[in-house]
Amino acid sequence: MTMTDPLGDMLTRIRNGAARRKSSVTTPASKLRARVLDVLQAEGYIRGYSQTDYGNGKSEIEIELKYYEGASVIREIGRVSKPGRRVYVSVKSIPQVANGLGITILSTPKGVMADHQAREQNVGGEVLCSVF
Repeated sequence: MTMTDPLGDMLTRIRNGAARRKSSVTTPASKLRARVLDVLQAEGYIRGYSQTDYGNGKSEIEIELKYYEGASVIREIGRVSKPGRRVYVSVKSIPQVANGLGITILSTPKGVMADHQAREQNVGGEVLCSVF
């Protein structure tokens, strides 16, 4: 079965793993997923991740989820730009999540980054997901 939205699948695995209080979740590896996980790790939403290569072009990412006082650090995580409806924004219209308490992850010409970094570098792009 083909997967139409690999990034959305990864976000759902993170959401489901956090709801079940799993220490880690696994997902197939890709460069986009790794860049999004880099942003989540830099912003403190996950402990980290590691990539395992199985050969034949197959590799997997294990994501270590982060908890604080028994509750998941990620309260909400959702896909914004979907395969059926892409969402692009200019630097002036980058959305804020929870009045600046959360982040929006964007794919820009300068790479995948959080909303505050995109504002600093004065670039817009595709809104991948929002995290709070």
